[in-house]
Amino acid sequence: MSFFKRYLIAGLLVWLPLGVTIFVIKFLIDLFDKTLLLIPVSYRPENLLGVDVPGIGLIVSLILILLTGFFAANLIGGKVVNLWESFLAKIPLVRSIYQAVKQITEAVFGSGEQTFEKVYLIEYPRKGLWTLAFQTSTSKGEAQSKTDLEDVVNLFVPTTPNPTSGFFIMASKTEIKELSLNVDDALKMLISGGVVVPDQHSYLLAESANEKEQNLKK
Repeated sequence: MSFFKRYLIAGLLVWLPLGVTIFVIKFLIDLFDKTLLLIPVSYRPENLLGVDVPGIGLIVSLILILLTGFFAANLIGGKVVNLWESFLAKIPLVRSIYQAVKQITEAVFGSGEQTFEKVYLIEYPRKGLWTLAFQTSTSKGEAQSKTDLEDVVNLFVPTTPNPTSGFFIMASKTEIKELSLNVDDALKMLISGGVVVPDQHSYLLAESANEKEQNLKK
């Protein structure tokens, strides 16, 4: 029986990750293929080529995003985007949703301190229990000023195994521990429920190398 169990688990370890990966990729390809609906019927790839080619929508989506970014990054495009956002800001429900999603997108894909670039170890939900949290910003608003905390850090504490949901908390830098752990490895650890643990030795070597580099610059 142990022989059967050992080979069953070995087979699952091969096929389960592969199956989930294929499922996720197929889902994304099917989702991006829906962008082809923006193209007139006569100009769609299946009509021009005579065959349906999966994944064309991904390429079309990428081109569309790049063109939009190119347009929004120049002077005229920026003004058009600002006018469009001003228009949306006048619609009550739409304004709230749009601004919230935009701020989250800027936090995730932006740069600098206002992003999910730093991982912290915090005592949560009570003292003696530790979990991982991501820095969302260090900006101080009315809510932060009322806490009387020094060096307030806004943190997102994700749940396991779905890191897209979680809790928002504010904490003092003196009560949390910054980690060298990168976001990707932290997410792997969270999604796996602690089964996948990043190698500490590699991070210690990285820290040592960074310290040496900073000392040389001084």
